[in-house]
Amino acid sequence: MNHVVRWRTRRRPWGALAATTVAALALVACGGAASPTSSSGAKPLRIAFFAASSQNGFDAAIYQGAKEEAAKLGGNIQIQLFDGQFNATTQYGQVESAAAARGYQGAIIEPNDNVGIAPAVADLLKAGTKVCTTLFPIGPNMNTLAPQVKGLTCTAVNLPAPGARVQAEQVVNFCANINPCRVVELIGQLQFPFDKYRFDTWASVLDQHPNIQLVAYGQGNYDRNTSLTAMTDILQAHPQFEVLLSNADQQVEGAQIALQNHGWDLKSMIAQHKLYIMGGGADQEAVSAIRQGLWSATLAYYPVTMGQLAMRSLIEALRGQPHLAEINMDQQSPLPLILTKQVLDAHPAFQGQWSG
Repeated sequence: MNHVVRWRTRRRPWGALAATTVAALALVACGGAASPTSSSGAKPLRIAFFAASSQNGFDAAIYQGAKEEAAKLGGNIQIQLFDGQFNATTQYGQVESAAAARGYQGAIIEPNDNVGIAPAVADLLKAGTKVCTTLFPIGPNMNTLAPQVKGLTCTAVNLPAPGARVQAEQVVNFCANINPCRVVELIGQLQFPFDKYRFDTWASVLDQHPNIQLVAYGQGNYDRNTSLTAMTDILQAHPQFEVLLSNADQQVEGAQIALQNHGWDLKSMIAQHKLYIMGGGADQEAVSAIRQGLWSATLAYYPVTMGQLAMRSLIEALRGQPHLAEINMDQQSPLPLILTKQVLDAHPAFQGQWSG
């Protein structure tokens, strides 16, 4: 792949939550008051929830699912939310502080740095806290659901490589009769090991096809405004391309604004097979855009279900019951992994589990 323009953007906060989710999180952000799920007189079961960021819709949906499942399972369960602020150092300190306090029987973590957080998680486990991870496996191997930190209770994740590979294969199919087929990629942040892994997985597939050319990439930081700026800059150097590939729907939402501001008729171009737009996450905005013919597809994730399954396994383990230790979220999908207009037309009730 040649002539790659690398657009690096300043780190900004991610997209805002839906109003209902903001209200739910406001009371407990940054380790505020615990959220009880039952008013029973039983001794409380205290669970720490370490969010990658409480201001991100996807992370908030995982938290929502975890709270819903705790309420469903019953008992005096208190959940304390910690806002990792998309900062690996901040989250590391929060986990270490919880380990030192020895005040939590269980914990769920959305790791900002799946490799760097491992020592802090090990300390939390030594303190007697059972831990489940969501979003990503904890440890250097992102190809396995097996625990890489001794004593980890459960892993409920979409492994990065399989989804990225399926995305890239869709691009290959679209580009089959187009030469050159020029690609622009929007990745979250390459400093994150999981995003670098996705980025490299895309390359491992696309590089095998000489007609496919990566002309530029931007780092959208999972934020609509950051991605709008990145795509606006990219369009100055590359006003024409055939594919926009991204790992996050929020980033495509920002890019869509830039493309439309540039005069692109997305619906017409997609209908004529002149443009392919692929997101990731299946947020409600993406589902709507695909139904309208403004995007081609998105990789489906189900964060509410992820939170539910992680919390269920954690509480079952705390209660000495059998539980799932390895939960492959790709296998929990009620619909195909790649959502297209055809798929969504066949499932008119589906809206997506979160808002970006």
